[in-house]
Amino acid sequence: MSLSGKTIFITGASRGIGKAIAERAAKDGANIVIAAKTVEANDRLPGTIYSAAEDIEKLGGKALALQVDVRFDEQIQAAIAQAVEKFGGLDILVNNASAISLTNTSATDAKRFDLMNQVNVRATYLNSRAAIPHLEKAANPHILNLSPPLNMDPKWFGPHVAYTMSKYGMSMCTLGMSKELQKKKIAVNSLWPETGIATAAVKNLLGGDDAMKMCRTPEIVADAAYWILTQPSTDCTGNFFIDSDVLKNAGVKDLDTYAVAPGQKLMPDFFLG
Repeated sequence: MSLSGKTIFITGASRGIGKAIAERAAKDGANIVIAAKTVEANDRLPGTIYSAAEDIEKLGGKALALQVDVRFDEQIQAAIAQAVEKFGGLDILVNNASAISLTNTSATDAKRFDLMNQVNVRATYLNSRAAIPHLEKAANPHILNLSPPLNMDPKWFGPHVAYTMSKYGMSMCTLGMSKELQKKKIAVNSLWPETGIATAAVKNLLGGDDAMKMCRTPEIVADAAYWILTQPSTDCTGNFFIDSDVLKNAGVKDLDTYAVAPGQKLMPDFFLG
């Protein structure tokens, strides 16, 4: 199965994992809706919705760049409507946008707590809600949330309870909506990386260039997402996928090709390590 002609709405697709997923789909000739905030590049957060659109079209896809702040339902609703008007429908939603603060309770103020819950769980819920009426008309509809497998072990909560709550909220959307939407034949899955991924978040928050050398590139998540999104929606739903497991099961033998520095010890993801 190919993503040729499919319309894919991706939040946070101006850089990082979201952009990598968009570029992988663009190689098939997909229509990509880039729903993100950044319209002016800066050194700390390179890439904009417009530069992402240019890159997508160079790869053979069609792009619609929309400035969207996923904290606001009216912006989500308007963006989904524009996507459907532009491309004639909607096949796939990827909830990738995320806010992160790896801080304990005392260090996480109300503003930061609200931001993580708005961008992570609330936006996932509202994007999905807005997309459902259009997805149920699609031939092979999927929702993919970039969120970790659920695990109630306190060690995943102790260091950064607010962040964990918000990301697990996304995963709970997967758990509940996969059951709810099964009768509509809409697949809902989660995908999460086994290791650190070389993104601006890792560079800025988790150790700079040294941390980046212990990561895999965003393309490993993109290739795993591609496999998921090309599966029959009736057969592949309610899963909490890990990128490396997806690719190994798909027959990929050498994951070192995704390493930023092949042979370097990899940083395990902090929801899996």
